[in-house]
Amino acid sequence: MTKTTEKRKDVTILFAGDSGDGMQLTGSLFTDTNAHYGNDISTFPNFPAEIRAPQGTVAGVSGFKLHFASVDIFTPGDEVEVLVAMNAAALKANVSQLKKGGTIIANTAGFDKKNLRLAKYESDVSPLLDKTLDQFRVVEIDVTKMTKEALANSGLGTKDIDRCKNMFVLGFLLWMYNRSMETTQSFITEKFSKKPDIKDANLTVLKAGYYFGDTNETFTSRYEVESANLPSGEYRSIMGNQAAALGAIVAANKAGLELFYGSYPITPASDILHELARHKNYGVKTFQAEDEIAAICASIGASFGGSLGMTASSGPGIALKGEAMGLAVMLEIPLLIINVQRGGPSTGLPTKTEQSDLMQAMYGRNGEAPLVIVSASHPSDCFDAMVEAVRITVEHMIPAMFMSDGFIANGSEPWSFPKAADISSITPRWADPEKSLSDETYFPFRRNEKLVREWAIPGMENLQHRVGGLEKENETGNVSYDPDNHELMVKIRQEKVDLIANHIPAQEIAQGDESGSVLVLGWGSTYGAIRTAVRDLIKDGHKVSQAHVRYLNPFPKNLEELMSKFDRVLIPEINNGQLVHLINAKYGTGAVPFNKIQGMPFTSREIKEQIKELI
Repeated sequence: MTKTTEKRKDVTILFAGDSGDGMQLTGSLFTDTNAHYGNDISTFPNFPAEIRAPQGTVAGVSGFKLHFASVDIFTPGDEVEVLVAMNAAALKANVSQLKKGGTIIANTAGFDKKNLRLAKYESDVSPLLDKTLDQFRVVEIDVTKMTKEALANSGLGTKDIDRCKNMFVLGFLLWMYNRSMETTQSFITEKFSKKPDIKDANLTVLKAGYYFGDTNETFTSRYEVESANLPSGEYRSIMGNQAAALGAIVAANKAGLELFYGSYPITPASDILHELARHKNYGVKTFQAEDEIAAICASIGASFGGSLGMTASSGPGIALKGEAMGLAVMLEIPLLIINVQRGGPSTGLPTKTEQSDLMQAMYGRNGEAPLVIVSASHPSDCFDAMVEAVRITVEHMIPAMFMSDGFIANGSEPWSFPKAADISSITPRWADPEKSLSDETYFPFRRNEKLVREWAIPGMENLQHRVGGLEKENETGNVSYDPDNHELMVKIRQEKVDLIANHIPAQEIAQGDESGSVLVLGWGSTYGAIRTAVRDLIKDGHKVSQAHVRYLNPFPKNLEELMSKFDRVLIPEINNGQLVHLINAKYGTGAVPFNKIQGMPFTSREIKEQIKELI
């Protein structure tokens, strides 16, 4: 039978199944194949919140959404065109995302009476049979059975054979979208080089899935998504946490500093530790502490000793680090705190995304303890935002918080990485034993025009000085309980943050005119959904513009003027209205909040409809 090929501009696929079904790996490998092919890509892994949720339950469903295209894309997609459902729970949890006429690839073995009961379907009749899916194209494949048949002579046990079934699905999709198996074959060969039986089994099942699509007469059409016309450069696929780690390494190198990373594992920040631990050859020292407090205190000690001290966590761990962050504010030394936000409060939604820690970043410490806040907007932007956060913390001798979230941290996209020579140098303000003394006395808190003190480290002759959490006397650094001095130091530390506005770029319009009906102002991971919504509305003739804020404390100097040129300002956030509160409190602009607090990112459609209401 003749097979036809249909061209598509873009495709969104959602892989879903139990945590043990390998959907994250399947999605990642399919993503890598499309990235090598030259597609623009955007991904959204969605993990179960429970570590070991019962198999077959909706709570245990793991998903991986991939949007790949021959055009520029900025989100993992709104609606899904293809849903891979490895069991009944995966279908139940995700069918609402599938667009009308979309395709369901269902592993029929996951739709027996046991799986229907675990997924809490009301009927024993499979949804594959009861006509509730008539609006979709349903492709039924007994993936489990075919995997067993392909490995009947492998000598592997049932458990090992069952683990290979995700490769059958991947092989079938590689055939369906006219992609080579080469990238996946190379991965399997390398990963299982010391386990030849497992390697051969996965390769066998991958080919079985591919050739099933090729030889089965049910499938008469394949689909082709051509490579995207991306700007010239050398590309790699990168996740947000990887980009943040690489940005930190490069920035430390540009500052001439060794990087010390003290951390305690926490979702979704842990991968930064994993990535940095791989790069000891660049002078990176990683330290897994016994708790969050030890992690940040060790990092403060590293900065006191002349290294770039860094630590990372998510909201619950940031709360534990609060007093130590105040210590770094008091000491006025470089310290980078990474906050990869997740749903809260307390333990909250550990594997879900949220932007609910902005107020914590601004005010979540005892006393008046201001620090700088820099936010990344999408996975590859973590590299640039991290370099900028390091530049500020080092050159201004002030702690800085780098804000990301679960969506950015675990998502991936193509990244045209820069040359080291194109990244500006970072210059610490080192104390000089020959120049820093005044009448043989060292004043550790004497400042320049930016209110930045010198960085004096142990071993610098005659520059001994007092450190600690007690209030410092101006200039001398001696302990002081004087009321007027305390107020002076509080004001100086705040003014030091405010002056940084003179040394960061002015806020720019990301797309649209400099004035108009509605400005959509965002921060963090709302970038892609806002960009897509605003782009579509501009094409429809609406006077809509987008601006995205990287510097959250201090704000860019021109932000108020920029907002004043629009009739309305809309601020979408994945929280209950935090940036909008800060903006309205500071500028009185009457900005309109648009909030979503479901552990899931905005879709571009949601933002588009909200903009239309304002227009």
